[in-house]
Amino acid sequence: MKDAIIVKRYGDAFISLAKDTSGREKALEDVKNLKSIIRQNPDFIIFLESPAITLAEKNEFMDMLLRADFSIEFRNFLKLLLVKGRIDKLARIAEYVRATCSSENEVGALLKTAFPLDLDLIELVKKKLESRFQKKIKLYIDLDGSLLGGIQVVIGNTIIDGSLRRRLDELRGKLEMAR
Repeated sequence: MKDAIIVKRYGDAFISLAKDTSGREKALEDVKNLKSIIRQNPDFIIFLESPAITLAEKNEFMDMLLRADFSIEFRNFLKLLLVKGRIDKLARIAEYVRATCSSENEVGALLKTAFPLDLDLIELVKKKLESRFQKKIKLYIDLDGSLLGGIQVVIGNTIIDGSLRRRLDELRGKLEMAR
């Protein structure tokens, strides 16, 4: 869970920076190109994670290797990951940025329910979520009997819990506090 939060924070920070400078399209291109480099040269990540190589040497290498095809913002972002010791999260951050930039106005949401729902009700939930988040929602449905009833929606780090399980847990907590 902690790694997911770190990935999201760094990814969102890079997207925000790129939006204001080189643009989302260039950010997406940089990420795709980097993923291609990593796929073709798995030693690239090993090199960046190696404690035997100094930070200055890694920065110099990245400037030399990435100067022609990558934006200065992206190169600086990679250097920031090195300085903060987060370079091991690079692949996940790159995937997060790719997914976020690719579907600029669309977000995935997981709808958990204890029982199958009618299509009309699913469509109503989807419309309400789109209205609330001001984004197009791609809804994934998961049947989860542990909810007992109601629904739970997970969008990124946001959880909307209208399940019977949550209500019973809250009631149990109130009763224990009353003792």
